[in-house]
Order: sequence, then C-alpha cells, then structure tokens
Amino acid sequence: MCPASAPRHQWVSSNIKGEIRNALKKAGCKNCKVYNFIDIKVADDTILQPDAVVVCKDISKPFLGFPATIVVEILSPSTAMKDRNNKFYIYQSQKIPYYLIIDADKNEIEIYHLKDDGNYQLEKIPPAEPIHFC
Repeated sequence: MCPASAPRHQWVSSNIKGEIRNALKKAGCKNCKVYNFIDIKVADDTILQPDAVVVCKDISKPFLGFPATIVVEILSPSTAMKDRNNKFYIYQSQKIPYYLIIDADKNEIEIYHLKDDGNYQLEKIPPAEPIHFC
C-alpha cells in the first residue's frame, strides 16, 4: 500500500481536477470525465496511476486499456524524474493527446500536445489564458 500524497499535492490535484472539469463543461465536452486514481494498463507488467486523467469514452474494465485524452502528473521531489522521463515517453508512446506536468513549487504547468509525428510538443500558454482541449 502506498502512503497518501502530501497535503499540498492533494490540494493541487483537487484544484486542477475542478478546473479541468469546469473547462470541459464550458466547452460542451459531455462525454469527458475527470478521474483520479485510475490505473492505466500499458502492458501486462506496467500499470501507471496518474494524479488525474480525462477520459472521453466509456470505461468497461477496472483499468484504462486505451489512451486517455489528458493525463496529469503533479511533481514531487520523489517523482519528478520519473514524471519527466519514463512516464513522459510512456504516455507519448501510448498516444495520449495531452500530458500536463504541474510543478506546484514553481507555479508552472507544462502542457505537452501530441503532434501528428507522434511526438509531444510543449505548448506555451500565457498565465490566466484558458486552455482548450476539445
């Protein structure tokens, strides 16, 4: 059993999920739902559990066996290297359209958008600018 995330991590996670939920509702994305603690099965021996996941299809299994629309990871000292490297390349190879990395200590959000060539590109969005996903 894994220990609970730090309180600040939980607070940031709760807030980002609320903001994404509101943005999806405002954009009319009725089929999209925001989840936390959902398993993404990458391979029989590889399951990831991001801080938040947006899925725009029905989930029929206890895990996500197809690409999510958005995956969010909130950096912490113990996970930053894995979130920026291993998970980055796994999510990219799984063709997840958007990967958000949140650095709460720096008040920064990195938004990676999957391009037609299969690689993520960092999207530069000015602070307080709305983010559009659908």
